[in-house]
Amino acid sequence: MSSDLIIDARGISKSYGTGSGRFDALKDVSLQVRRGECIAIVGKSGSGKSTLMHILALLDEPDAGTLTFDGSATSSLSAREVSEVRNKEFGFVFQQFFLTAGTSVLDNVILPLVIAGAPSKARRERGMAVLEQFGLTDKASSNANDLSGGQKQRVVISRALVNEPTVIFADEPTGNLDSKTADAVFGLFERLVDDGKTIIMVTHDNDIASRVRRSLHVHDGEIVEERLNRLSAEVADIAQEDRRFAQQTAEHAAALAIAQSAHDEGYED
Repeated sequence: MSSDLIIDARGISKSYGTGSGRFDALKDVSLQVRRGECIAIVGKSGSGKSTLMHILALLDEPDAGTLTFDGSATSSLSAREVSEVRNKEFGFVFQQFFLTAGTSVLDNVILPLVIAGAPSKARRERGMAVLEQFGLTDKASSNANDLSGGQKQRVVISRALVNEPTVIFADEPTGNLDSKTADAVFGLFERLVDDGKTIIMVTHDNDIASRVRRSLHVHDGEIVEERLNRLSAEVADIAQEDRRFAQQTAEHAAALAIAQSAHDEGYED
């Protein structure tokens, strides 16, 4: 669908346990995310921020409320369709990396394409393309576990991008990195936003949250505050307008080419 609204969550609630042991992880949470937006879900450990991301990413189901992705209610999807959406539309970046031990960087990056059943040649070409994007082509055959923390996170981001997802979910993506490396990794996310990617980031770091367009602060399972970073918002709006202008220009050029081709054929006749 062409709507700018990519995720629409309304009245989301989630609990674990029963009786006196019941824990309300989320309580009537609502939020909307638009294409090309980068938002941070901010909160301390146990606040419900990771539970919220898991539900938005279709890794878990809410007990109550509705979730819409790209105009379609996720509750109407079969288990197979949910898996297809996760694999084709979503990319994941986690704090713990989750790289497969004893395998190469390239093999780790192309794993989503293996799951999707993409041909071997296409997997390798796409994998090398994203590694080149993040300056890792010389590490393609290296053991993924032999890399530095910053390199590992670049591999994880490459893996998240290899299937050309609509939305990237990042759970504490800089949590295991030193401040210098974390800053460099966040710069990669800023590049992705400039390229039009939608990013939903979970963090406890207010400094990271202040660098995104919008941050939602979660406490005891509720969104208690929403902050708009004006500078980031202005930059994001300008980038979005640039993308729209580029798209309109490309469409106009294509239309002119078609018209010129039709004119030339008519002249030859």
